[in-house]
Amino acid sequence: MAQPFHLSIPVKDLEKCRTFYRDILKCKEGRSSEHWVDFNFFGHQFVLHQKDDFKPERISNLVDGHDVPVPHFGVVLTWDDWHNLADILKAKNTIFIIEPCIRFAGKVGEQATMFFNDPEKNALEFKAFKDMSQLFAK
Repeated sequence: MAQPFHLSIPVKDLEKCRTFYRDILKCKEGRSSEHWVDFNFFGHQFVLHQKDDFKPERISNLVDGHDVPVPHFGVVLTWDDWHNLADILKAKNTIFIIEPCIRFAGKVGEQATMFFNDPEKNALEFKAFKDMSQLFAK
């Protein structure tokens, strides 16, 4: 089993983001204080830090015909879990940056992917490979 990563990001509205990660993405909340909260983000440690003067700057990069936001983060899910999450997000009227779709269809690295923002406009990507052995394939 791979070791979990740790990611910490700034947010202005800690409570709004706490609700999003806990209630929409179903991440279990761990330790917290008045100014930060950590979550089990699909087996990884993810921490939100309240930063009142946080001003995100977003750029993008063209990938397979899509304007992909950078930076972004997320998780590679199983094929079925990805489809289940896409259905949940659609049912919650999520506004997608890139709608759930298949990227690199018929090519090495074919994947299901979707991009959306959290309440602070942090870009998230969730993806899945029908063939997980192609995760790092060239």
